[in-house]
Amino acid sequence: MDIQALVEKQRSYFATGSTRPVVFRLQALERLREEIRKREPQIHEALKQDLHKSDFESYMTETGLTLSELGYMKKHLRGYARPKRSLSPLAQFHSKSFRMREPYGVVLIMSPWNYPFMLCMEPLAGAIAAGNCCILKPSAYAPATSAVIRELIEAVFPPEYVAVVEGGRVENTALLEQRFDYIFFTGGVTVGKLVMEKASRHLTPVTLELGGKSPCIVEESANLKIAARRLAFGKYLNAGQTCVAPDYLLVQDSVKEPFLALLKQEIRNMYGEKPLENPDYPKIINEKHYRRILGLLEGETVLTGGEANETTLQIAPVILDGVKAEAPVMQEEIFGPVLPVLTFSSVDEAERFVREREKPLACYIFTTRKDVEKRLLQNLSFGGGCVNDTIIHLATSRMGFGGVGSSGMGSYHGKWSFETFSHEKSIVKKYNWIDLPIRYQPYTKGKEKLLKFFLK
Repeated sequence: MDIQALVEKQRSYFATGSTRPVVFRLQALERLREEIRKREPQIHEALKQDLHKSDFESYMTETGLTLSELGYMKKHLRGYARPKRSLSPLAQFHSKSFRMREPYGVVLIMSPWNYPFMLCMEPLAGAIAAGNCCILKPSAYAPATSAVIRELIEAVFPPEYVAVVEGGRVENTALLEQRFDYIFFTGGVTVGKLVMEKASRHLTPVTLELGGKSPCIVEESANLKIAARRLAFGKYLNAGQTCVAPDYLLVQDSVKEPFLALLKQEIRNMYGEKPLENPDYPKIINEKHYRRILGLLEGETVLTGGEANETTLQIAPVILDGVKAEAPVMQEEIFGPVLPVLTFSSVDEAERFVREREKPLACYIFTTRKDVEKRLLQNLSFGGGCVNDTIIHLATSRMGFGGVGSSGMGSYHGKWSFETFSHEKSIVKKYNWIDLPIRYQPYTKGKEKLLKFFLK
């Protein structure tokens, strides 16, 4: 594929203004939603091939969330696109001030392999709603889903409007050599830095949805049974291959033993005595990541789990006990079904531990004490999170989702997606029936007094 020619073709199409009318955008969103519904079995089968996801999990975390986002965007798009009034300062009398949104133009969306459908389609919903042309780059690590996405998009949109570029590093490199008007990237920190570096040559704005080591803090007042169930769900969903999965557990030493006993039980309740025989348990994406995750277990105390099947690339949910802060498993985002356990004696200690590290994409706090909740929410910096639950904060179109610091920049979902993929212009419309002379030369003492009155 001639990527440069594709970008130029989209730029020419955008210049026609065809994508700007709100009615056009609404129709595009509806066509996409209907085609996803029609192809749902094929999408789920592709996710099964790439990650061994069940139909239930595929709908819950991929197609269902995408359909919900498309429906929400359709419902609210007219309101988002409408110009918004602002008050005019007295010095600009008589005028009308307003803001209006315009699409950036041709945008690039680069998606990862862990939720390969949803993390491609949800940003696309924002790009379409904002009036852009778009090139999608699915992950080569999820080839079946990538192929389904290409077939889906080709059935709905002409390539000059929305197109899919499949492939690996060669295609990624070629895409990043082009001049886009906006780049939206979801993935790891290393590639995120490269994307930002390439974008800087053209001063292209970017959104980076990255990751990091997201802590789960269990304070002694927490409802331990509910905390264990919700932690097990968030940690081992998609075999731990979730950017906002709890990456490590900080549990207060006074409740460590009963909490870990409950957590082990919840793992058994969800996945059975032999998780690798559970037909709904996902697999690790490829052999490289499978071996990397197993390597993180070396030298650690495995409290439960860790059984592995090289043929199916599955690893049973793991709890590591007595992990040290300097251990290899604490030096990188795990992105697998491995939960290191560390303890703290006071909330001060837990707060300090998190603050001394890079800002995470998510933070989860289990407590029934309002003072502890307030303190940790105010004093810890992270992209987003939950109190007394895990990961569900990203499953809504009514709040923005994104990182901070090394976990990313920018946010999306619902209104935030529309704003991410559009530029807000500020306009002052000045009326002609009066023209105050104060700003024009010659400057006099009288004009100076009036100026200070207006601008005091």
